Amino acid sequence: MTTPENAYLVGLRLTGKKVVMVGGGSVAQRRLPLLIASGADIHVIARSATPAVEAMSQITLSLRDYRDGDLAGAWYAIAATDDAQVNAAVVAEAERNRIFCVRADIAVEGSAVTPASFEYAGLSVGVLAGGEHRRSAAIRSAIREALQRGVISSERFDNSDVVRGGVALVGGGPGDPELITVRGRRLLAQADVVVADRLAPPELLAELPPSVEVIDAAKIPYGRSMAQDAINAVMIERAKAGQFVVRLKGGDPFVFARGYEEVAACVDAGVPVTVVPGVTSAIAVPASAGVPVTHRSINHEFVVVSGHVAPGHPESLVNWDALAAMTGTIVLLMAVERIELFADVLLKGGRPADTPVLIVQQGTTAAQHSLRATLADAPEKVRAEGIRPPAIIVIGSVAAFGI
Repeated sequence: MTTPENAYLVGLRLTGKKVVMVGGGSVAQRRLPLLIASGADIHVIARSATPAVEAMSQITLSLRDYRDGDLAGAWYAIAATDDAQVNAAVVAEAERNRIFCVRADIAVEGSAVTPASFEYAGLSVGVLAGGEHRRSAAIRSAIREALQRGVISSERFDNSDVVRGGVALVGGGPGDPELITVRGRRLLAQADVVVADRLAPPELLAELPPSVEVIDAAKIPYGRSMAQDAINAVMIERAKAGQFVVRLKGGDPFVFARGYEEVAACVDAGVPVTVVPGVTSAIAVPASAGVPVTHRSINHEFVVVSGHVAPGHPESLVNWDALAAMTGTIVLLMAVERIELFADVLLKGGRPADTPVLIVQQGTTAAQHSLRATLADAPEKVRAEGIRPPAIIVIGSVAAFGI
């Protein structure tokens, strides 16, 4: 049996091979995204799972107790429950069947160790630091930043803006983990606690060391959610306990998100808070599909509209007649579920039926899918192709562009 000190670092090609994860909590939530990206046939066995794990469509989830024999046919296994006896049983079965196994709670008890890792431009890098998870995570992040910027400097380890007992509100970008800012990634690597939204790039959580507490604040549409006051309370509680809290959100924390409410809650509680802007999906996702939201020869304006409230709803603050009359670009966020209503109100307001429309699902990620339509037939095409959130809708002449 190996220990972290003498572990032999190796890369596994798991495409199409069975991988068994026993446990569906925060450890699974961190580890699963990279396993999914590897193309493995992933089976998760757990008594319960976080909302984020439940939402992962690329896994086979069995909500039950682990049973001896569950590793049959597996090439790789991870024991990640909060029950030491169950983890020990998983490791024992793996040993009997010569299956490499990571034990998340006691690393030295497994036959494999998970390194702090990342991928960059076709390069896979893993770091082991003798069980010192914070050290391996910090070095991993420094190497990645050095690759991105072409330099290696001791300044990469400067933690002057990390405030123990404070909160950093970090925009994670539109989906691709490489689109978080350098500062955002650096602060994330230093976090004691990460409070993460569903739309925050999940690969970023996979990079965190096991010592980091990940709190799932996933707001799955029409499913379970964590109330905003509960999110505020847990950030403040952890910060007042002397921990450095990163509130990781998708896109930019101030674009149709409750970032400012969270800042205000921290300020009212006397907790230091830092805002790290992020790349908003409203601009980045159309760009990833080759569509500019503005083009100097076509339009001089664009507007970003939240689609979480239907036209005509008493809580709607949008002047839809004014939007219909404009000639520029309309970018709709959170609008797929109500696209029929938005198309109808724009058509009735005078927007031409042949206005180009672009819908981009899961933009900037490997699963990105684009659909082109017109304002008249967009709802029908969206339903026919089964487009689901997260998706961005671009309406206007620029939507006819593309690479």
